[in-house]
Amino acid sequence: MTIKLLGVTVLLSSMLCSGCAGIRQTAEQAQQAAQAAQSAADAARREAEQARQTATAAQSTANQALSAAQAAQACCDATNQRLDRMFEQSQSK
Repeated sequence: MTIKLLGVTVLLSSMLCSGCAGIRQTAEQAQQAAQAAQSAADAARREAEQARQTATAAQSTANQALSAAQAAQACCDATNQRLDRMFEQSQSK
């Protein structure tokens, strides 16, 4: 009876130790997966920051183009007004 009990104890101990190794391996795999996910998140954050900077630069360029277009339109409007006045003056003489 004592030998059987000792055998069962040894068997249970070996099963527990092999279970610990499996748990350790699973924990290491989970840690590696978490590190890979963190690396991917960091890379995505960097890419998002670059995209934000590119969008900001594009907005600035668009604002400059709008300002130039508005200035050109104002110039065109002023030229048209001068031509209209010149035409009116030539017709009144």
